[in-house]
Amino acid sequence: MNTFLIIVNVVVLLLLILGLFMMQRKRVSFSKRVFTALGLGIIFGFIIHLIYGTAHEVTTGSIDWFNVVGYGYVKLLQMVVMPLVFISIVGAFTKLKLTKNIGKISFLVIGILLGTTAISAAIGIGSALGFGLDGIHLNEGDAEKARNAQLVERVAGVENMTLPQQIVELIPSNPFQDLTGARPTSTIAVVIFAAFIGIAYIGVRRKDPEHADLFAKIIDTFYSIIMRIVTLILRLTPYGILAIITKVTATSDYAAIAKLGKFVIASYVALILMFIVHLLLISLAKLSPVNYVKKALPTLTFAFTSRTSAGTLPMTIKTQTKDFGVSEGIANFAGSFGLSIGQNGCAGIYPAMLAVMVAPAAGIDPTSISFILTLILVVAISSFGVAGVGGGATFAALIVLSVMNLPVAIVGLLISVEPLIDMGRTALNVSGAMTAGVLTSKATGEIETEIYQQPNIVEA
Repeated sequence: MNTFLIIVNVVVLLLLILGLFMMQRKRVSFSKRVFTALGLGIIFGFIIHLIYGTAHEVTTGSIDWFNVVGYGYVKLLQMVVMPLVFISIVGAFTKLKLTKNIGKISFLVIGILLGTTAISAAIGIGSALGFGLDGIHLNEGDAEKARNAQLVERVAGVENMTLPQQIVELIPSNPFQDLTGARPTSTIAVVIFAAFIGIAYIGVRRKDPEHADLFAKIIDTFYSIIMRIVTLILRLTPYGILAIITKVTATSDYAAIAKLGKFVIASYVALILMFIVHLLLISLAKLSPVNYVKKALPTLTFAFTSRTSAGTLPMTIKTQTKDFGVSEGIANFAGSFGLSIGQNGCAGIYPAMLAVMVAPAAGIDPTSISFILTLILVVAISSFGVAGVGGGATFAALIVLSVMNLPVAIVGLLISVEPLIDMGRTALNVSGAMTAGVLTSKATGEIETEIYQQPNIVEA
């Protein structure tokens, strides 16, 4: 009987996919198809949750098949991340788009990422204080105990790695290994390796133009092929979002979410406020925030549902170049560095909120100016080193809490609502990377304003 019900659910998903495909055949816009998929997935997943619950065999069996579409799509995106980063950075040099401003571009991108992370930390602190969040009263169940046991092992590695050591971890020692994404810092390492190849190309072009031209043609050919692969994968976005959001709504623990509802609400208030800051920065650059929201929404929606900044990278770059008019080199720098440095949600808001929540348990007044300023500074600096110890919100929180001599157990106590909050954090991370790309491109005069001002999204 359960097998039959699983088959029914799979057939329903396939029918919904067929409906999205028919919308594509009728030339319905990409953004409308994405939001239709989001809505259908929420409804379908919630129905499964109401009928079977989160742990029923029908639910788990159905989700197992849904993952073929959802996480199959995410894996396809992840597959093309490293080739895309590598070939785009090298191509930016061969097309003479980065040679004059490479230092300025790097400084601006990293500066904006770190600066916005400091702002996000301040907002996280304000939200935690405003909602009166207190980590002392959180209860520790079996899942939380298991989570904290894992964190005890990992926090030792975090505490033993200094900031200089974390920076050294960014430098590639085996670029071929990094091209496989083997390390948490692999993306930044690939950017550095590609930049060295680009600089070497400039030197060869001066001494041996013939070989340089041949190399440039090869890179251009590879770039065209990689971008074609990206285009083919991005066309599957509505189907991927449908399957992923169905899983999220079908398997979420709504009782736990309600129990920690105050923390969830405070987190999303902080995330929304930081997104508004992104829009204000866009406005200060004399660009339309309305156009930014409209064109960024499909990418941010995928980041929200998939919870993977790395998997979103192809869409992040496509949105910057095709929809915002950002140059390819800057888009790749901002997107790639944004995966590991200055993540506004994971490395900014989240660890700052947790630090405020556990400060009273350590006998510290979280409202003191010295504590707040120290926390903001630690968060900003630690966000640069997160990649060196694994990346993600958990390690960002571990680093900050360890440096501030605060209890780390609170990280494990929030495991039940972690997926829900992580969705918003990931979307904000991606928005931060795109904001850095747009602002840097505007500052260097490399943005095509006509493309940015166009109201419609460029189809994949």
